Amino acid sequence: MYQELLLKQIRSKIGDKSLNDEIANVLNISYDASHRRTSMKSKFSLEESLVLAKFYNISLDSFLESDNQIIAKKTKPIRTVTDLLNYFDNALHLLNDFKINKETEVYYSAKDIPFFYTISDSVLSRFKLFVWMNLLNEKDFMQPFDDFKLERYSDKSEDLKNLYENLNVTEIWNNTTISSILNQVLFYSEIEILSRETAKLILEELKILIKSIEKKAENENKNFHIYAHDILILNNSILFKNEEKSSLFVPYNMFGYMMTDDQSTCDDALNFFQHQIKNSTSLSFSGQRDRKKFFNSMLERIESLKNSI
Repeated sequence: MYQELLLKQIRSKIGDKSLNDEIANVLNISYDASHRRTSMKSKFSLEESLVLAKFYNISLDSFLESDNQIIAKKTKPIRTVTDLLNYFDNALHLLNDFKINKETEVYYSAKDIPFFYTISDSVLSRFKLFVWMNLLNEKDFMQPFDDFKLERYSDKSEDLKNLYENLNVTEIWNNTTISSILNQVLFYSEIEILSRETAKLILEELKILIKSIEKKAENENKNFHIYAHDILILNNSILFKNEEKSSLFVPYNMFGYMMTDDQSTCDDALNFFQHQIKNSTSLSFSGQRDRKKFFNSMLERIESLKNSI
């Protein structure tokens, strides 16, 4: 049964290509040996099954008999700036199956401003990297922010941003979504690691970002929807789905994610997102009053901090 399931998923991946040729090439075996496996006359070894699953990016979740068990992948731990930059490159690789499908839907529970907005060469983005490194690095990473230099940003950062921009995105925010970035600016300013002038520049860039998101909502962009939920505790979980595949990313630490393609789990997550949306206020399709009230509240908090520094 398991071999049949594995072969079925491989067939769905290779299209019109010869299944026997594919198996032979991937496992480095003869055509006859491959045919014996595809005709079920021989069984795949455990090692062969794992090689095929890894090569064709097939989740092993579907081979589990229990509805209460899934197999999840996790992102690599981040201890250096290079690790963090590679994180974005690896994220793009994980999302390869979604970037070519314009029908892909994304649901983002925005506890913080979605990181897709802050992966660029801006001072705001560099500050977010600086904060992440301070919080993730086991060694003392404290240094003046103005001395924090990057030899390069992620080579794939622009591709990752474009991927997110071109999919059908639904974000759920609340009045705490920008709290962490404001608290970070305040904290590093108070301990004099962040200069007053740079802090104000970061906050000004944050205002520009918030206004750009408001503009997207105001234009009733067909592939962007944002909702405000007053009482939901958000957690930065992200669901990607289309007709062929679903992937759920759930944070297990500040910048580490567990990822599963298990369809039942992804369906449960989708149902939860859709239920919360029903109890939220649409900032894309509601009246201007609700939208302005929500975004103005954030802009006022930014300006208040900027004036107090």
